[in-house]
Amino acid sequence: MNPPSPAIVTQSAVSPLPRWALLLLCLAYLVPGFVGRQPWKSADITAFGYMLELASGRTEWLSPLLGGMPPETDGLLPYWLGAWALQASPGWLVPEMAARLPFLGLLVVTLVATWYGVYYLARSPGAQPVAFAFGGEAAPADYARAIADGALLALLACLGLAQLSHEITSYLVQLACTALLFFAVAAMPYRTWAPAIALVAGSLGLTLAGAPAVAALLAVGSVLIAIIAPVQGPREHRLAWAWAICAVALVAAGIAWGLDLWRWRVAVAGAGGKEWQSLARLFLWFGWPAWPLALWTLWRWRRQIADRPGHRHLLLPLWFSAISVATTILTQPSDRALLLGLPALAALAAFALPTLSRSVGALIDWFTLLFFTVSALAIWVIWIAMQTGVPAKPAANVAKLAPGFVPEFSMLAFATALAATAGWCALVWWRASRSRAPIWKSMVLPAGGAVLGWLLLLTLWLPLLDYARSYVPQIHAVKAALGTAPGCVQTVGLSRAQVAALQHHGQLALQRAGLQDECDWLIADIAAWPASERMVNTSLWEPVATIPRPTDKNDHLLVFRRAGPAR
Repeated sequence: MNPPSPAIVTQSAVSPLPRWALLLLCLAYLVPGFVGRQPWKSADITAFGYMLELASGRTEWLSPLLGGMPPETDGLLPYWLGAWALQASPGWLVPEMAARLPFLGLLVVTLVATWYGVYYLARSPGAQPVAFAFGGEAAPADYARAIADGALLALLACLGLAQLSHEITSYLVQLACTALLFFAVAAMPYRTWAPAIALVAGSLGLTLAGAPAVAALLAVGSVLIAIIAPVQGPREHRLAWAWAICAVALVAAGIAWGLDLWRWRVAVAGAGGKEWQSLARLFLWFGWPAWPLALWTLWRWRRQIADRPGHRHLLLPLWFSAISVATTILTQPSDRALLLGLPALAALAAFALPTLSRSVGALIDWFTLLFFTVSALAIWVIWIAMQTGVPAKPAANVAKLAPGFVPEFSMLAFATALAATAGWCALVWWRASRSRAPIWKSMVLPAGGAVLGWLLLLTLWLPLLDYARSYVPQIHAVKAALGTAPGCVQTVGLSRAQVAALQHHGQLALQRAGLQDECDWLIADIAAWPASERMVNTSLWEPVATIPRPTDKNDHLLVFRRAGPAR
């Protein structure tokens, strides 16, 4: 006998979130970060550099090089997507925006796949709320729609999603493909073609994006869940899907083998304790506020988890979340690995919503209201200080942290930020004006606050963020030191990001030191100088300038000119 569901939900509690409001919220989250900004240091500009090299035909598609260096990540699919977009883009579209268009689509795929995946999980018999003796319980389709709305809001509210989901790196591709796999396994009992396409695209995409081991582990758990946690339907149907998952996983593994994508990247945190403290902080803020609700789900639905058959709505997101947590602990970079678990974490959080008491919901609302209102107020105050010099202390702090920064005023950015702030005030008034019945109500303020903060940062603070996080100020100073028409420039010890920035922002023809000896100029990273005599004869070069990144005391480029005539 299955234990009773902890969800007690009436039909009035599953009224749908207005589609226009949900779409507007997603649009406000999607556009900032993809439109109008410079490539940021360092994964963002590095990936963009490889895309430019591929699109221009200066390197091989199966073994791309940037400044003579191969990518740090093995997955080539992200570079291909950006390069194809660059080649297909019209001339009036700036390269940065052209390369971002496929990744904008991938973030849309992530949001849509998460919504539909949770929707089909909530249609499972084990996920349904308690049936009332005299009727009035929530209808299955309406209940599933409300839970899916709550999951999408929880995903948007996760603090760790914002920056990483707007960078054109392999990790966004992996996130979208993980969400596709999640949707495929969730929808298998109800649909055929859409889950099949998502299964193939997700498995192959995750493999080609550099995560074949994650794809294999997710496939193993998905096969087990398809067998031991079925929904109503013939056994042959469940076995057919299990065999399909195995077949696709084997094909993906074969492709990974053929492209030499299998790597052993285990990097356990050291015994000193600092790495574990850093991991603890990462877990604390990255998935906030979804992870506390996910833990609450595991507690309230614990009997259903123990009674495995019929409760795939818990086992599937739990497996995907567990794989993400394990890879976060065992691999680097940790935050990129944890990113892949956010859709599943949001799904678990959504199933906590029908079990929350009124007092817990009120606590979430008040904490969220205070946190995001204070954060938005701080963003506005600092922006006003940058524009006017008043208050003096925030203006002085900005001048200290970003020396040389000249504030800019944009009417479009100001109007957008003002409209977003007015929308936040209206949302707070709506939430506080009366007792709202829908079960997704507790996620409205967290999602709205996260979107507000992200939008304000990428409108009011965009010039400051570009100044602090991009290479543009430093490269402009390098260009000034080189003068007009410098010709070829030798490089020593530059990172991939620095090479990409010099080639894109500076439009410089770079040559690695030792490959030829005809350049009049040399640029070196300060950490790599004095260079080895085998790379370059230091006596032939006279220093011209030392150029720092304004916001990083440890990032300096040295500019040298040949002491004698070029050979």
